[in-house]
Amino acid sequence: MSDIDWLDRGCHHQPHAFLGLHDTPEGQAIRLWRPGASEIHLEVLGSMVEAKCVDARGLFVYVPSTKILSSQYRIYHRSGLLAHDPYVFWPQVGETDCFLFNKGCHYELFRVLGAQLREVDSVRGVSFAVWAPNAKGVSLVADCNHFDGRALPMRSLGSSGIWELFVPGLAAGEKYKFEVRSQFDYLRVKSDPFAFCCELRPQTASIVADVFSYPWRDEDWMRKRRERPALKRPMNVYEVHLGSWKHYGREFPSYGELAMDLAAYCRTMGFSHVELLPVMEHPFDESWGYQVSGFFAATSRYGSPQEFQQFVEHLHREGIGVILDWVPAHFPLDEFSLARFDGTALYEHEDPRKGLHPHWQTAIFNYGRREVMNFLIASALFWLEVMHVDALRVDAVASMIYLDYGRKAGEWIPNADGGHVNVEAVELIKHLNSIVHERCPGALMIAEESSAYMGVTHSQGLGFDLKWNMGWMNDTLRYFSKDLMYRKFHQNDLTFSLLYAFSEQFMLVLSHDEVVHGKGSLLNKMPGPDWQKFANVRLLYSYMMCHPGKKLLFMGAELGVWHEWYSKTSLDWSLLDHPLHRGLSHCIQEMNHLYHRLPALWAFDFSWEGYEWIDFSDEERSILVYWRRGENSQVICVHNFTPEFYPSYWINVKHVKAVRELMNTDEERFGGSGKTNPNIAFQSDGFLVDLSPLATLVLEVDFA
Repeated sequence: MSDIDWLDRGCHHQPHAFLGLHDTPEGQAIRLWRPGASEIHLEVLGSMVEAKCVDARGLFVYVPSTKILSSQYRIYHRSGLLAHDPYVFWPQVGETDCFLFNKGCHYELFRVLGAQLREVDSVRGVSFAVWAPNAKGVSLVADCNHFDGRALPMRSLGSSGIWELFVPGLAAGEKYKFEVRSQFDYLRVKSDPFAFCCELRPQTASIVADVFSYPWRDEDWMRKRRERPALKRPMNVYEVHLGSWKHYGREFPSYGELAMDLAAYCRTMGFSHVELLPVMEHPFDESWGYQVSGFFAATSRYGSPQEFQQFVEHLHREGIGVILDWVPAHFPLDEFSLARFDGTALYEHEDPRKGLHPHWQTAIFNYGRREVMNFLIASALFWLEVMHVDALRVDAVASMIYLDYGRKAGEWIPNADGGHVNVEAVELIKHLNSIVHERCPGALMIAEESSAYMGVTHSQGLGFDLKWNMGWMNDTLRYFSKDLMYRKFHQNDLTFSLLYAFSEQFMLVLSHDEVVHGKGSLLNKMPGPDWQKFANVRLLYSYMMCHPGKKLLFMGAELGVWHEWYSKTSLDWSLLDHPLHRGLSHCIQEMNHLYHRLPALWAFDFSWEGYEWIDFSDEERSILVYWRRGENSQVICVHNFTPEFYPSYWINVKHVKAVRELMNTDEERFGGSGKTNPNIAFQSDGFLVDLSPLATLVLEVDFA
């Protein structure tokens, strides 16, 4: 077939070899491909001239009267934009880029693929590149050609599977997609997997954006992040869904509004970090962001990529770290997104036993394909390096590392050894964590991993920095839901966590997952009348803050919300007008600030050095007493899990010189009964305290 035939069929692999300015036996010729056009004009040496139609399918030719350079003529896009000819430029994706990508180790792939604002030979424009190795042809569809897939065919870069085109004259704000022709001539119009910005749903076009030139002003924070490891610092995280934290009179708040209010709130309340439910672009609001379609794009629901960068910068300048939920476990099947991108199972597995998630009906990444591995690693590095995010919480790790996750016998494919571990996913995770720690010192990788997989946070294991302690969460919430009179039979639900507390580097979590799908709010999980419900939540939170491990609390728990979280409504901030709710908020605020002031509560979170039992055997009265220790700091934590008041409760500690009550969650200003210990009677072998009902006491002890 001729070049015109290939162009007409939408499957010319090398359009640059035919279109543009070329020397022919008859002299120079400018070839333009404009299907559907009746006439074409262009600018040559500053004058407007008309090209001749030589094929009714859309080929136009202009023969210059004198020899010209490629920079001496310009053409019109269908939008009316006058710019240099796209088909006179060399590829903007180099051989090294292709080699590293195909090997799975191009760690700055986000600077190569997608839509990159560039200046080439003093000409500004946008370089487009997309991976579609099984496509018969790929075209750019954009504002500049009214999304006509016939007008701008892209060039294949051979065995790399990458298609490329530099389009002069385009700038930030241009909407675009890729029209991908499969081997069976089926056309798929796809959003850019590497897009930095996307249209607001339900529209799905990608948008050219500049994310690399933001003038960051958080140098001090980033320097401290490198020099002061977060794991050796207090870390209590406020988990937030941006769309429902606070409403501002319209469907979605803005990154700017949220930055100001959220930073001020976290400083007041004493939270060290915010963790955002996924802000990567996603098509369905009610997925809360966990079905990602744009792995490099902050959702346009709240603003532009630059406004998200401002959000991160402002929180940093206010001393608040930013953690993002990141979802490499699966992706949605929407037609415009990653699924069957080039007509084949490219990012996912072809076999549904490996490629389709049985719970969520989403596609599972093919972790054994090097280019897919590179895509995910580049996504993680993009958020940590370019967007200055401090940590990624990796969602659903167990679903990645187990081939039989959520599947019955016969519904999954064993690995080469006959086992159920997804070896490719494990290798991806190890590779990812090692590269993050090498390139982003101080950044954290956090696993939401719900199984008993060994070595999640070990350097010779998966290499994460932290693991969500789902066992502690399940046991503790089960205990707190018990009728108060039966708690004495279940004390092991509380003490069991100390058998494994230092086997991994744990983060204790009371997350969004525990207040949805009929589980009820934290407050409504608690038994008894209202005063006991509120006392239980104060006790639960203070117990978490005293237990070894970093901490996380989902928004609304500090307000004492009565209803489950719903992503379409704002938190009920008016609850703070009521004394019990206001008292709960004040209690959590004070506990947070006390936590930051006391190294004993965080300095040795991952070692027995920081913990010692004093008494865990008082099951009849459901009381726990233990030491928390740090360098030059130690406190005693006492928890009474019943509504009974125990006056003059004996704590057996030797060589006591003085005892002070630093915190009591039963204070009246917190909504409690006020049974506190302004003066504590002590002897050399111990001391007596009045043990408040459903309360935590934090005590400072001086020794003789």
